[in-house]
Amino acid sequence: MSADLPHHTTASRATGRAGDASPFALGLLLRRAHWRAAAVMAEALRPLGIELRHFAVLIVLVDCGPTVQRDLAAATGSDKAGIMRVVDDLERKGLVVRKAVPGDRRVRAVEITPQGLELFDAAHVAAEPLAERLVGELGSDDAERLKDLLTRFAYPVEGGA
Repeated sequence: MSADLPHHTTASRATGRAGDASPFALGLLLRRAHWRAAAVMAEALRPLGIELRHFAVLIVLVDCGPTVQRDLAAATGSDKAGIMRVVDDLERKGLVVRKAVPGDRRVRAVEITPQGLELFDAAHVAAEPLAERLVGELGSDDAERLKDLLTRFAYPVEGGA
């Protein structure tokens, strides 16, 4: 295995600390920012009785309409077993229903219920003050600029990256 590794060393090793100049710095910063944002959003969802993994599925359903579990797994970065557990949880809470897909008896589409839509809207109301706190140390222009930069990074223009 060591024969496959380069034989030179670099003065810039990944540390995960602020100011890290390694090639991993951006990824480490994004991971840390994600953890911070996820913790704040989880705080908003906790009183509603759901977790981020549940909310991620609701986002897809609101955005795309009824969706088969295979596509939910792909859209949320989950695996087949994980998405099944999340959909089971949401179904038990009355937030989604599984419905037959015409033409394929084996496949079920997951659809958000009116109660699920109500909770989805309530989550946004609960998250608003926490989202403001999350970017509170940034000026409003910086918060908008960060959102714009992250959007461009996450959704590159075709052929860009």
